[in-house]
Amino acid sequence: MQRAEATDLMFRVLMISRTVLSTLVALMALVGAACSAPAIGPSEKAAKHSAANLLTIVSGDREHDFSVELAASQEERQVGLMFRTELPENAGMLFDFGLPPKPQSMWMKNTLIPLDIAFIDETGTIRRIAADTTPQSLETISSGVPIIAVLEVNAGTFARLGISEGDRVQHPVFQRR
Repeated sequence: MQRAEATDLMFRVLMISRTVLSTLVALMALVGAACSAPAIGPSEKAAKHSAANLLTIVSGDREHDFSVELAASQEERQVGLMFRTELPENAGMLFDFGLPPKPQSMWMKNTLIPLDIAFIDETGTIRRIAADTTPQSLETISSGVPIIAVLEVNAGTFARLGISEGDRVQHPVFQRR
């Protein structure tokens, strides 16, 4: 290889290396900016806490808000809260079975934490509560009546908040009648 060819080759390698290095620096700057972004403010938090994961239970003259995960697909409903070792306070999972209302049954297989379970009809009315269910039990827990949704929360939550059968649940799932 002649000296001019070698110099040209080294120049190309240097330019490619410089381009790769510039790209890496730009990526690192983006990652750094994302990691140092300010905390989400109240208005942004409210926007992020969309109607799909905010559920309110109206009990007498009190309202109780819960942050819920929505289990709408067959696969999501089958897994539910299985294998979880904890659930934050005032959090839960809303199982959406869709219309038409039908009797439904739940169980606690592979569910490691005790739960309260509310069976909810198409009007958003809690029709039945199964309180303090037994973790990992294979016993079926039936709604006893046609429903379209089930809400699971930490055991003792409904008693602590005074939530009972006949109370109303507000969530987009109950607005599609």
